[in-house]
Amino acid sequence: MNAILFIIAVLCANDQETASACVDRGMRAFREARVEESLKEFERAIAIEPRIEPYLWQRGISQYCLGQYDAGRKQFEIHKEVNPHDVENAAWHFLCVGRLKGLEFAQKQMMPIELQHDVRVPMREIYLMYSGKGSREKVLSAAEKDGTPRSRMYAHLYIGLQYEVAGDHQSAKKHLALAAEESLEGSYMQDVARVCLGRDREKASVPGHDGNE
Repeated sequence: MNAILFIIAVLCANDQETASACVDRGMRAFREARVEESLKEFERAIAIEPRIEPYLWQRGISQYCLGQYDAGRKQFEIHKEVNPHDVENAAWHFLCVGRLKGLEFAQKQMMPIELQHDVRVPMREIYLMYSGKGSREKVLSAAEKDGTPRSRMYAHLYIGLQYEVAGDHQSAKKHLALAAEESLEGSYMQDVARVCLGRDREKASVPGHDGNE
């Protein structure tokens, strides 16, 4: 997601440190794969200062990882009000809807955005892939042409997540692992890849669980 956080700007002076601390703890908990705890911290932050709720896209990702797809869908819908042209927000909304009602329905419900506002590579290609107008090959090609670890991480993360929702868990694990292995520091979205990969492995290790939901 976009690294810009507008949370501080809307916090009251008396509550800023406490609410900000909750968000910080939530993000740290998520990075450490303590997803349930991360969601509790984000909820605490909102309880302290309700005006930050639309800005907490991190909450939506935690909800998605916990299988709270309808709650995640709603979070990404209200985030669009404050960040209207973010491809990743549209992608996570798609993933939540896809989990609830299938990929074909999710494509029809794809959030409309103006792609020229999100210039990160390969965001344009990711949006087109999710909306059914592009392909995984074009996402990978754009990332390879850009030649940066960050663009490759984004490509493999969102391809992996799309495979996951489609039920192809082997391909999902392959791409999530590639996203997790890129040489980056301090990337929350790379940590998302690692958490999703780890939780998929946890499911696979449960006796009688084949990795399919």
